[in-house]
Amino acid sequence: MQDQARTPLCVINSVAPIRICDNGGWTDTWFAKYGKIFNIGVYPYVEVQIEVYPYDGQDERIIIYAENYGERYVMNPDLPGWDRHPLLEATIELMRVPDDVALQVTIFSEAPAGASTGTSAAVTVALVGALDRLTPGQLSPHEVAQMAHRVETDMLKRQSGIQDQLCSAFGGINFIEMHLYPYASVSPIVVPNSIWWELERRLALIYLGHTHDSSQVHEKVIRELEDVGPDCRQLNDLRVTAEKSRDALYAGDFVALGQAMIENTAAQERLNSALVSADAKRVIEIAREYGALGWKLNGAGGEGGSVTLLCGPQSHQKRAMIREIEQENPLFRNIPIYLSRFGLRTWKQEFTDR
Repeated sequence: MQDQARTPLCVINSVAPIRICDNGGWTDTWFAKYGKIFNIGVYPYVEVQIEVYPYDGQDERIIIYAENYGERYVMNPDLPGWDRHPLLEATIELMRVPDDVALQVTIFSEAPAGASTGTSAAVTVALVGALDRLTPGQLSPHEVAQMAHRVETDMLKRQSGIQDQLCSAFGGINFIEMHLYPYASVSPIVVPNSIWWELERRLALIYLGHTHDSSQVHEKVIRELEDVGPDCRQLNDLRVTAEKSRDALYAGDFVALGQAMIENTAAQERLNSALVSADAKRVIEIAREYGALGWKLNGAGGEGGSVTLLCGPQSHQKRAMIREIEQENPLFRNIPIYLSRFGLRTWKQEFTDR
């Protein structure tokens, strides 16, 4: 374990936003082949801090501190496989830490794990970006997203689209066109401050209180979509909601944006009714009673996770809605969010007075 009184060579910091309101999700996947996605990068972000020390030949070269879990442990990069936190360990292995340094890597986020807001992608993006500062050159946002996606799909063999990593790397509000999996272009949606601030004021993120876990349902949906092909109506219904969302936001038309969110959630439910859970339906029901314009089940859907709500013009109604949602179920929780104008940010503090 590193001596807490010892001064590091440098400290590298990075932050990366999570993602909400991913209209067009499911079309950024290998089985969709091509897709169109609208999404919004928001805080709370994921934070990574790396303390860099000279390596003195001792065994404890890489220490991982998963602060949210209260776990601090030594990673041995020479041993095969990843056991404690595979996402973190695989990312560190992929980025090839220089042999002459030792690290303590701290990861933290206010965003709850398993909220279907792309938190795992944000963790990987932030960690790739921080570790990239140890090597000559610097990866572009696209390259960071590609590396983060590679960790999840190639190394950990997980199902993962590309939009979460891109949103975290670029930040802001984006229209993403995947031309041929996994290659995509990212078009930032630049709007006047009045629209940006109004969107931020109207949005609410409701965590349903337990982690997203619907792997069997997702595998069933994937098999069915693979069988019908990339041009099927199910996927096209999702693609078009991304275009509608982009056009609505450029026009400052929140009613149209809310309708695109509703259409996307309905299209998710047509894929499989289990993708919109009873808890999500109850939150949506309350939101409708308070005049919400739209609702989007974040991510692929299923049990747990979270819902993005687009509220009407009156702030007091939004606050009353949130109070009733949280009173409805002690597990339901509003997560305060702010739109992220930036994606991945990294910076280094050098210590020259060692």
